[in-house]
Amino acid sequence: MINVFALQNGRLRQIPIENQGELEQAKPIWIDFDEPTDEERVWARDLFGLTLPDEDDFGDIEASARCFEDASGSLQIRSDFLLDKVDEVRNVPVAFVLRQDILFSLHQEDLPVFRLLRMRARHQPGYLEDCRDVLLDLYATDAEYSADSLEGIYANLEEIGSRVLTAHLTDQDAADVLAGIAREEDLNGRIRRNLMDTRRAISFLMRRRLLSSEQIEESRQILRDIESLDGHTSFLFEKINFLMDATVGFININQNKIIKLFSVASVALLPPTLIASIYGMNFEFMPELKWPFGYPFALGLMVVSVIAPFWYFSKKGWLK
Repeated sequence: MINVFALQNGRLRQIPIENQGELEQAKPIWIDFDEPTDEERVWARDLFGLTLPDEDDFGDIEASARCFEDASGSLQIRSDFLLDKVDEVRNVPVAFVLRQDILFSLHQEDLPVFRLLRMRARHQPGYLEDCRDVLLDLYATDAEYSADSLEGIYANLEEIGSRVLTAHLTDQDAADVLAGIAREEDLNGRIRRNLMDTRRAISFLMRRRLLSSEQIEESRQILRDIESLDGHTSFLFEKINFLMDATVGFININQNKIIKLFSVASVALLPPTLIASIYGMNFEFMPELKWPFGYPFALGLMVVSVIAPFWYFSKKGWLK
């Protein structure tokens, strides 16, 4: 799908495109390719001399491959944008091309950041002035989206922390807590990677000296916001590690309780084992061998030797 946007009366307006002729007549500042078809790729090549990159080319993490100027003088930027769903968290790669005062963007699925920018630009006149404003605001909106996700991590970790620190934690509860911590750690790591990628792209734009003074100031503000969010991600990593260690500690305590019970049981069963061993010896001259009450006496002695240690251990609180 192809989404074409032009500035009209200071607002970003989406232009419906049905064929190549309508695209040729439009005067866009932003053309967004969402899972482009082969036909739409041909339109980009014929009208703008632009060969859209394949999805396999998005994920190269080398700086030279993610931000560069191609042979035609166009700026090529590869960036990751956060996708935070209830059942799925991913970093979605997006390719940007700045060419002929038009921003081309290419991605394989619609992103919340793009939807939010379109909504803002439609309702706020003067919000955007050119294609570079669109790109910078996409990065600024992505930083806001990452901040919202960090707030969600804070809330989820508070709930997890209350389960770990204020309630009796069974092994099943501990397994659920560890799974929840792992999910929050994965999201926090993806946010950190996303912010790092955004910082690198904005720094590249500033080095190319293509931004106006207002855009440079906006870029610096975005970088300051990212720096602030970096501090939050570091704090969350520490909190996640603390909760992880606390949960593992409770698991060890539960396991130690089980081992303690087995240890107490083995110690308590030693005296009756000793008594049974003594009366199991086959010596001819044993005092109780001919005694009529010898058998019940031995059994009673073994029962008492079991009860006495358990009573003593219970009194000491070792069975709790």
